[in-house]
Amino acid sequence: MAPKVLVSDKLSETAVQIFRDRGIDVDFLPDVGKDKEKLAEIIGQYDGLAIRSATKVTPTILNAATNLKVVGRAGIGTDNVDKEAASKKGVIVMNTPFGNMITTAEHAIAMMFAVARQLPEASASTHAGKWEKSKFMGVELTGKTLGVIGAGNIGGIVCDRARGLKMKVAAYDPFLSEEKARDMQVEKVELDELLERADFITLHVPFTEQTKNILSRENLEKTKKGVRIINCARGGLVDEEALADLLKSGHVAGAAFDVFAVEPAKENVLFNLPNVVCTPHLGASTTEAQENVALQVADQMSNYLLDGAVENALNMPSMTAEEAKVMGPWVELAGHLGGFIGQLTDEPIKAINILYDGVVSDMNLPALNCAVVAGIMKKANPDVNMVSAPVVAKEKGIQISTTNQDKSGAFDGYIKVTIVTDERERSIGGTVFSDGKPRFIQIKGINIDAEVGEHMLYTTNEDVPGIIGTLGGVLGENNVNIANFTLGRAAAGGEAIALLYVDGVVDQKVLGQLAATGLFKQMKPLTFDVA
Repeated sequence: MAPKVLVSDKLSETAVQIFRDRGIDVDFLPDVGKDKEKLAEIIGQYDGLAIRSATKVTPTILNAATNLKVVGRAGIGTDNVDKEAASKKGVIVMNTPFGNMITTAEHAIAMMFAVARQLPEASASTHAGKWEKSKFMGVELTGKTLGVIGAGNIGGIVCDRARGLKMKVAAYDPFLSEEKARDMQVEKVELDELLERADFITLHVPFTEQTKNILSRENLEKTKKGVRIINCARGGLVDEEALADLLKSGHVAGAAFDVFAVEPAKENVLFNLPNVVCTPHLGASTTEAQENVALQVADQMSNYLLDGAVENALNMPSMTAEEAKVMGPWVELAGHLGGFIGQLTDEPIKAINILYDGVVSDMNLPALNCAVVAGIMKKANPDVNMVSAPVVAKEKGIQISTTNQDKSGAFDGYIKVTIVTDERERSIGGTVFSDGKPRFIQIKGINIDAEVGEHMLYTTNEDVPGIIGTLGGVLGENNVNIANFTLGRAAAGGEAIALLYVDGVVDQKVLGQLAATGLFKQMKPLTFDVA
C-alpha cells in the first residue's frame, strides 16, 4: 500500500506533483493547517505531513496522528512543531535548511543597505511630497567592518557578499575553525572583540538557550558607538528593550529587523523609532526560495517514506539515500542485535556498549546506534522506533557508548552489542554476509553462524550428548518445523547454546516439555521483524 501524505499548508503544485510522481498518495489541503480541530480529525490517515509555518504540530495533533512517521517543514524554522513530543511519538521532523539560504542572505544585505542609507524613511518622505535631501545623510559600506555572528550556511554567504562590497569581515562562531576562516577570507574573532570593532553587526545563528539574547543589554553596551544592528535570523537573539533604549540614546545608529521575539509582531518597542527598518519575516520570501524549499521537502519526505533515507532531520541522525542503500542491511542487523538482547533482559539496563569493527566502523554510526537502542527498547515499548528510542533511553538514564576499530577478525565488518545491568553483562555479535542477509555470529563469547528468522528459540545448556535430539523431538511432537539449527559451545563439556530458526511460535507448552527434560538452563522464544 502506498504511503499517504497530507500537505496542510500552501506548497507549490510542482512539489505536490513530486509526491504523485514518486507513487505517494497525496492530499493537498492548503487551508486545513489553520483549522486545528479538522487537522486532528483527519491526521490519523497519513504517514507524512508537509507543512510551512501555518500548521501547528502540537502534542494534541501528534496524539491523533496514529500512523504519522515524518513531518516535513518547507523552510528552516520549526518553532511550530513540538519536536520533543514528536520524538517521543517516534515521528521524524525534517526541515529544508538549504533551499532559502541565498534568499535570506540577500535580505540581510538589503537590510544593511536600507539602514545605512535610511531608504524606507527617505522613500516615505519623498512619497509625501517632501524633498528632505539633507535630512537623510547615510554612510558607505565600503571599508566598514561587518561583524557576523554565526558563519554557517547563511552567515557564510553574507560574508562572501560583504567582501564583494569591499567590507572588512570579522566573524564570531565557536564552530568556525581557523582553516575555514582563512578559506572564507574572514577574520575569526571572539564576541567581545566583534562588538568593539564592528560598524555593522548581523546575526545568523539559530535560537537556542546558548544564543538567546546573545546581544543582551550588557553586550549591546559594549558595541562601538554608531553601530547598526541587522537581524534576519531568529527573534529573541537581541534584547529588544535594551536596543530601543540605545537607539534612543544615539549609541546605536540604526537597526534592521526581519524577525522579532513575538510574532506576528503587531506591536514592538522598535516600531516607529528613527532609522529602524522592519519587515514581516520576509527572509525566505522570494519566488525562487519558496519553490526550492517546497521541492526539497517533497523529495526528502518521499526518500524517507520509500527508501528510508533521512535527510535534514532535527531529531534523528540523517542518512542519505545513498547511505540507506549501503547501510540498509547493517541497520537491520543492528536492530536484530538490539532485539535479541532486549528480549533476553528482564532487569533494568544501566549501559549499552556498541562495538563497530571493519567496514561498518566507517558508516553512519549515530544512525546505527539508534537502530540498536530501538531494538533493545521494543520489548518494553513495542511502538518505539529509531527516533524515539534515544529519548526513551535518556529518560531511563541509560548510558550509551560507541567504539569503532579497524578490521580485527575473519569478517570484513561486524557489530557487537553489550548491555550492562546490576545482575550481569550480556553480549551478541553479528555481521552482514555478501548476500545482504544479517547473521548472528557470537553470543556470550561463543562463536556461531545463525540466520535471523521471524521466530527463533534460544537455549543454553551444559555440553552433553542428546541436546539436538531432544530439541528436534520436542519441537517435532508439537508440529514446530525447524528451518535452521545452530549450536555453539565455549569448550567441550562446558557451557553450550542453541539457536533455532523455526516456522512458528514456540509456546509455553513446548517450553514446559523442554524444561521437564532437565537439560536446559534457559529457554527463550524470540521474534524478529524480518523483511
